[in-house]
Amino acid sequence: MSSPLAERLNYLFANMHPPGAPYTNGHVAEEISRGEEYGDVTLTEQYLSMLRNGRRVNPSPDVLRALAKFFAVPVGYLMGDLSAGQAARVEEEVRFLVAMRDQRVRAIALRSVGLPPEVQDSLTTIIGQFRQQMNLPADPQDAGGEVRP
Repeated sequence: MSSPLAERLNYLFANMHPPGAPYTNGHVAEEISRGEEYGDVTLTEQYLSMLRNGRRVNPSPDVLRALAKFFAVPVGYLMGDLSAGQAARVEEEVRFLVAMRDQRVRAIALRSVGLPPEVQDSLTTIIGQFRQQMNLPADPQDAGGEVRP
């Protein structure tokens, strides 16, 4: 039984973490419960697990604010207050951050800074051609919503 909140939390857990392994419920609960940075919220590993598996669907606004702050997303994303377009933009930003974990992707992006727009457009076309030759979707988000670092 999944809820929109559970889906969003699981999306963030799967994508918003430092290079390496995703965060655990225990780590996130401990960090949030550690002090005033997250509004003096106390969160247990078990409660967070229940939020992620949909057994609890109505956490307090303070818990939602703390989770949003931890994952650096707008609280409205977790509350379900954003329009579908706004939520999609949040997820697009998450995919961008995930892609930027890859040093080679960062290098390509940074090397294009300052180039004239028509040159950047040409580079985009070339990358698209490579993706097509490798039978990859034209847009990485078309590959199931998650960009692999």
